Amino acid sequence: MAGFWGRRKREEEAAQSAQDADLARKAEQALVAADERIRTASDELVFAEAELGASLTADLKAALEAVRTHLREAFQLHQLNHDEIPDTAEELRTRNARIAQLCEWAEQLLDDKTATLAQQIAKVRQAPQIIAGLRQDAETLTARLPHARSAIERLSARYSESAMDQISNAADEAEQLVSFATHGADVSERRRAARQNEEANLALETASEAVRRAGVVLDAVEDFEIEALRAESTLAEVVADSRADIIAARTAPQVPAVTSAVSDLEKALASLAPSGSRNDPFAELSRLRTANTALDEAIATARHRIENPLPPLEHVQHALDDADRQLGVARSLIAGHRGWIGADARTRLAEAERLRTDVPTLLPAEETREQALATARRVAQLASEALQLAQRDIDSARPQQQNDGWGGDAPGWGGGGWGGGGRRGGGGGDLASGILGGLVIGSILDGIFD
Repeated sequence: MAGFWGRRKREEEAAQSAQDADLARKAEQALVAADERIRTASDELVFAEAELGASLTADLKAALEAVRTHLREAFQLHQLNHDEIPDTAEELRTRNARIAQLCEWAEQLLDDKTATLAQQIAKVRQAPQIIAGLRQDAETLTARLPHARSAIERLSARYSESAMDQISNAADEAEQLVSFATHGADVSERRRAARQNEEANLALETASEAVRRAGVVLDAVEDFEIEALRAESTLAEVVADSRADIIAARTAPQVPAVTSAVSDLEKALASLAPSGSRNDPFAELSRLRTANTALDEAIATARHRIENPLPPLEHVQHALDDADRQLGVARSLIAGHRGWIGADARTRLAEAERLRTDVPTLLPAEETREQALATARRVAQLASEALQLAQRDIDSARPQQQNDGWGGDAPGWGGGGWGGGGRRGGGGGDLASGILGGLVIGSILDGIFD
């Protein structure tokens, strides 16, 4: 048997030694690869700065500085592995793992930064093609300007100024953006010819963004006409629906909220622009839809209130009083037996007290009366549960106290002591034992149980 365990131990040691040797080899290889990666990235940085400028290559430069700093730590750890001071296997294992980790991080960081830089370099090298495409887009947008002006003029005769605010200046804005883009392309070419690549790239990016925005602005003119027609169609449907709702509201409960909502909807209908005049279908639709929805909600609330009348204030007050009584009883019992009460009872009491603070001291308004009643009942339920759980904890603790000599016939604590009455009655103990357990023992043992 001893031979088996000895062989098992030798096998485990051999396996661990093989793993350590493999880790050391990987650490050395990673150190060489990371050092070579730094040298390669440094060369790439030199060429990138010449092509892009200092600002666009700042991230790679900062990454190289950070990598060099951390790789110095890796070289120091590797030196410690080969100095004249003997090292334990655990020390070697920890250092080699750290070396591998630092080298992996360094290569990953440099890969990320050089990949981003490669995209920027590709963009710089493609600048002539990008500028040519930008000029072509500017010509296309310029050709769309007369059509946009004509559309704006036609739509202005149909829709009001408030509706046309979205696109009234769209053609002028698009023309300015196209002019700015063309100027940016010219600046980019001049800067590139002067080998000021950083400024050339900035000018090209702003020109490209200006072309994109000009296209969006002109598209908005064409989209406006379609969206306005849809709004007019929807507005006609909402008008018909609103008039039907006003008629239906005559059979709804005639409460102030319904009457006010009907009045607001009638005013919204009356404010619609006459047929054939310039209007703002978007604003009219929004105003009418809001009033229509408010009427629907008022009728639904009124009907719900008839089917589910508000509880009388007396019921709410009674529920609050009951909740306070339940809380008081549970709070007193737990405070008098703190050393015996577990987490469940304390949690129920804490939640009941938290909810009680949410119920206003004064009687609630109509809109919150149902919620106040439900919360008060929930407080009473939680307080009742806390009381039951606390009593369970007390009953569970009493047999243990008797076994420890605090109850039963032990002199001085029960039985013949303290009046010699012992425990009277069944299951819950008498008043004396309640006071004794809750106040005397509780106060003496607070420090122990807490």
